Amino acid sequence: MPGDQILRLRDVGKSFTMHLRDGVELPVFAGVELDVAEGECVVLAGPSGIGKSSILKMVYGNYRTDAGSIEINAAGAWVAVSSDAPRTVLRLRQSVVGYVSQFLQVIPRVGTLDIVAGAAIQQGDEPEAAARRACEMLERLNVPSKLWNLPPATFSGGEQQRVNVARGFIADYPLLLLDEPTASLDAVNSAVVAELIDEKKARGVAMLGIFHDQDIRARVADRLVDVTRFAREAAA
Repeated sequence: MPGDQILRLRDVGKSFTMHLRDGVELPVFAGVELDVAEGECVVLAGPSGIGKSSILKMVYGNYRTDAGSIEINAAGAWVAVSSDAPRTVLRLRQSVVGYVSQFLQVIPRVGTLDIVAGAAIQQGDEPEAAARRACEMLERLNVPSKLWNLPPATFSGGEQQRVNVARGFIADYPLLLLDEPTASLDAVNSAVVAELIDEKKARGVAMLGIFHDQDIRARVADRLVDVTRFAREAAA
């Protein structure tokens, strides 16, 4: 059963200004209402381009809201991501909210093992323990050991995504945002990601995600939230 609330969105709205089109406002969605609790995986549904990734980016603090509020429960204290100072959002990213995107963005020339272990070290693991956990995670995601000391910039898309997943799941965030974590993955590694999600849920982690893989979505989702209705409200 889900536990305490970790994330709540209230009457959230977003539009983009098209500066190359004389400042035309492009409404994306309005009136978004959403809660995510401990041990729950809530999945955003709807067609491509409807604004699902924008919601994740607002929760993570990359996009600002135009209306409403987004709050994250940080050890019993609600923090308003939608209005607090950037330094507060950065602190949340260190210990409370993690993000697994479709695209791997890392410091050039840093080896794969160090990238994955670094996420655990940031949260307080000793380097030796973090390296051990990183090896276990990379093995589980079928990243060949011959690649571990190499920077992932030249890896295949699927290999890069597995590094991305390893880095996101090795850390112990109370809230995890998942933007197509199985993109570019085959069935075997997609199943591993589903197992990792199940394990996070069992430990009480709250997750908000996007999955276009229907089978994986059906397996991991506790609830679906269709973003289409919020887009219709914005266009009305």
